[in-house]
Amino acid sequence: MSRDQMASAAKRSLDGCSSSLKARDVNARSVARRAEVAREIRQKRNIQSKPKKYRRDLATLEIFEAINHNQTALGYTTATAEETIFSANTSCILTPENTDGPYYVTGESIRKNVTEGQAGIPMYLEVQYLDINTCLPVEDVYVDIWNCNATGLYSGVVATGNDGGWDSTFLRGIQVTDEDGVASFETIFPGHYDGRATHTHLLSHANVTVMENGTIQGGTVSHIGQLFYNEELRSAAEATYPYSTNTQAITSNADDMWSIVQAENDYDPFPEYLYLGDDITDGLLAWIQIGINVTADQSDSSYYAVAAVLQADGGHATTSSSTGGVGGDNGTAPGNGTAPGNGTAPPS
Repeated sequence: MSRDQMASAAKRSLDGCSSSLKARDVNARSVARRAEVAREIRQKRNIQSKPKKYRRDLATLEIFEAINHNQTALGYTTATAEETIFSANTSCILTPENTDGPYYVTGESIRKNVTEGQAGIPMYLEVQYLDINTCLPVEDVYVDIWNCNATGLYSGVVATGNDGGWDSTFLRGIQVTDEDGVASFETIFPGHYDGRATHTHLLSHANVTVMENGTIQGGTVSHIGQLFYNEELRSAAEATYPYSTNTQAITSNADDMWSIVQAENDYDPFPEYLYLGDDITDGLLAWIQIGINVTADQSDSSYYAVAAVLQADGGHATTSSSTGGVGGDNGTAPGNGTAPGNGTAPPS
């Protein structure tokens, strides 16, 4: 498939340049930045207990949960080298050929903190975009982020079982990548809903125009992707309030319709993460590196769809909107081909 060929080619490109002097310098700065962010967040929240690093082994999705892919504490101490704790795999890539779902909204604001008071586990998410041909950072990429809240509700749309309201904006926002290719967000760990594994949406834009009201227009869509989370991390999160009040059916990564698209031998959609304290409720620092083709434009891709647009007078559905409780991420109705009638949201 063209998706797999692209991923393999991108991995070879990244593998070939990841040991270059400039790439090593980028990695060193990344390690220092993540360590400093962790210290600042812990100090700000007055977290006294030691942080915990978790990791996983790379494998294809089909055997992720069958092998020892569970996140396990490594027992790091303050004497452990920061490079060991905060490094990342520069050969990780995300294929741009994954759906943005039926709940993508344009016109969101450029902002780092997207929580808007939503209850849940605080998560500081760092996404670093690298050129697959040079392993160097891609600057001035504008990154849209969106995910559901702790109980499975999306903002900005009106659909069967997902009436967040056209004018709501929680857990949505845009950040621009800096000289290290990094866009960072203050958000919460996403909840789940019927038909989809726990995930976060990302969509990046190049060559945009920044408007006076703090929004963006124009440009190209350089990457469409989704982040997924290990089952053990999800279980730990959903044992806490308010995730524990969510009565919707849980879908595992293995059963998800889109994680199979996103995770193959050559790319890995699972961020590295750190418990900022002893307990998950102290918050998470998560990070991932994404290799992109800087000349790509996914604007005409079948995976690119806009459900609504946020304007000065509020949110409005688009004529191509796939909300309304009928369409899933693949353009078909979820489940048995009928609109959900159990109060759950369609997959996105």
